[in-house]
Amino acid sequence: MLDVMERREGAQERATELAARVESVQAKVAEAEARKSAAIEGIDAEGFTAAKEREVIAGTVPDDLTKLYDKLRGQQGGVGAARLYQKRCEGCRLELNITELNEVRAAPANTVVRCENCRRILVRTAESGL
Repeated sequence: MLDVMERREGAQERATELAARVESVQAKVAEAEARKSAAIEGIDAEGFTAAKEREVIAGTVPDDLTKLYDKLRGQQGGVGAARLYQKRCEGCRLELNITELNEVRAAPANTVVRCENCRRILVRTAESGL
């Protein structure tokens, strides 16, 4: 009889221990869910802000250029324009050859230039390597 009581007490201790572990895990899950919800809200807010900023900026771009950009964006996995950085298109990651670079150099600043490899619009900056 004493043996049965000892085993019962041991089982009760383990059950209490397991219940505490379950509570701890449930608390961690609830905390993770709260962090996830907060992160999603932050991402949604950033997306809304970015969409509003894009809308304002897109309003200043000529319609034909916007149409070209949107068309390229659809064809190129969401990226219609890429920075020309150190003689390399950051869209396709390929370096422009000397002929292509000379054409880009010769093009007026307000002319739309495109990458010969991926056809994205090239955005020229001070770091373009021209």
